[in-house]
Amino acid sequence: MDILKKENIRLNQSFANKEEAIRYAGRILVDEGYVEETYIEEMIQREENLTTYMGNFIAIPHGTDNSKNMIKKSGLSVVQIPSGVNFGTEEDEKMVSVVFGIAGVGNEHLDILSKIAVYCSDIENVVKLADATTAEEVLSALEGVE
Repeated sequence: MDILKKENIRLNQSFANKEEAIRYAGRILVDEGYVEETYIEEMIQREENLTTYMGNFIAIPHGTDNSKNMIKKSGLSVVQIPSGVNFGTEEDEKMVSVVFGIAGVGNEHLDILSKIAVYCSDIENVVKLADATTAEEVLSALEGVE
C-alpha cells in the first residue's frame, strides 16, 4: 500500500486542539513526500470551511480545491490520539481518537475518503485502530481499505 506506509502512522499522540492535530497529520504528508508544505494551510482552511469530523471518533482532514497543485502523489497519514481531541465546539464536543490526513492526486482523495469513511462506519474497526499498539497493527487493520 503505497499511500499508507508504516512511516505514515503515529501512535499515542496528544494535542491541545484540532488545529495541532491537523498540522501534525499534514506534517507527516509533507515529510513523506506526498505534498508541498503549503498543503498544511489548505488542510486548516478546509476545516474552517467545513468540518472534517466524520463521526465515530474519526476526522479526515484534507486540502481544499485550491490545493490540488500542491499534491505530489496520493498519500495517507494516520494519527492515533488515545485521550482524544475535540473537533467540535465547547458546547458541542466531537471527540476524535484517530485522524486520517489525506492527499489525493486528481480526484483520488474522494475514493480514499470514501473507503475510510465506510470502513470507520463500523465502530469495531475504529476500536481496532484506537487500540492498536504498533504501526503494523494499524496497517493490518486497514489492509482491506486500499
